[in-house]
Amino acid sequence: MTPPPIRLITSANQYRVRGNRPARRVRRVRPARRARRTLGGLALALAGVLGLTQCGSPDADRERPAASAEHPPGERPARSPSPPVPEGRPTDADGSDEEDLLRLIADYTSDFTEDRGYRRPSYRERRTVAEGVALLVDRERRRAERRLNDVDFEVRTITDAATGRRYAEVADRTDHAAAPRGWGRVYVDLDHRVRWSAQVPHPVADRDTEQLGAQLMRRAPGGVLIIAGAHRKSGRGDEADVAHHRDSVFHALCDELAARGLPGIQIHGMADDSAPDHDVVASTGKGREALTEGRDLADALRRRGYEVCRAWARSCPLEGRKNVQGRNATAQDTEFLHVEFAPKMREERKHRRAAVAALAEVTRDWRRSRS
Repeated sequence: MTPPPIRLITSANQYRVRGNRPARRVRRVRPARRARRTLGGLALALAGVLGLTQCGSPDADRERPAASAEHPPGERPARSPSPPVPEGRPTDADGSDEEDLLRLIADYTSDFTEDRGYRRPSYRERRTVAEGVALLVDRERRRAERRLNDVDFEVRTITDAATGRRYAEVADRTDHAAAPRGWGRVYVDLDHRVRWSAQVPHPVADRDTEQLGAQLMRRAPGGVLIIAGAHRKSGRGDEADVAHHRDSVFHALCDELAARGLPGIQIHGMADDSAPDHDVVASTGKGREALTEGRDLADALRRRGYEVCRAWARSCPLEGRKNVQGRNATAQDTEFLHVEFAPKMREERKHRRAAVAALAEVTRDWRRSRS
């Protein structure tokens, strides 16, 4: 029989199959003719040997092995197909995975529900994730990967299909397990120096806030996007509500960046009846370090026709003064903005684009002040 196909790995880590060449057909020898020749006996012996050793000869059907469960009667064994390309997505020349950033984040958060699992991390676990991300910010990729691997996180490079911009994605390997830990995901801009962060503590629960964060990352360079890994009502009690608990991976990440002096915008969503006369509530949290940026944001939204409640100038609902990331940023003299968006600002395309444009203006000020 023809030996089985040989699998070879190419330099591009793709697979292909190369089988042996088809067996030559053996010419049937007629004993009557060969008997008239001087070497007829020798030719008959040689033809018999070839007929037994080559499955492609006309006599091979008489020598077919008994049928097996793998190859039923009447079926010839098919050539082994080429193994599929290892599961993944198209890659760019630098080896990064080509993705649509918005779709990637939508897929990640698509199964966030109130009854999805959440496990509170230990101090060591949350500090390890934060330290690993800090190493990525410092462009220490190999050290970051080793550090994050200690807590079963992985790092890969993605290229946003729409912009061509590269990001390091930090993901929990348990995200798609039967019992996910719900510790979140991080995206770090690899093409620009990191100068600010966007924080999404209530993905899905505050509908489409994760999409606002993703679009801001796509529009404004130099950011880190931190997305909580579970619905705020999952887990026991309110332990997954990371905006009000310090013992989370989300808080450890925000704390690490604030300690480095990186300002942050935390994106929330409010109901229509929470502030019926306003489209946005903008606050500097407990402190006033980001007062200039808060005014810039409110002015940018106002120019686009939106009503903004300015929590530093008047009493507003949902001011975020008890937000633990804001309190921590204030303690470290780092700018922090807490922004609540009405449903239309998150769910309707034209309003969402206006919101992202206004947020991007604020990050531009931060990029300039830290150049």
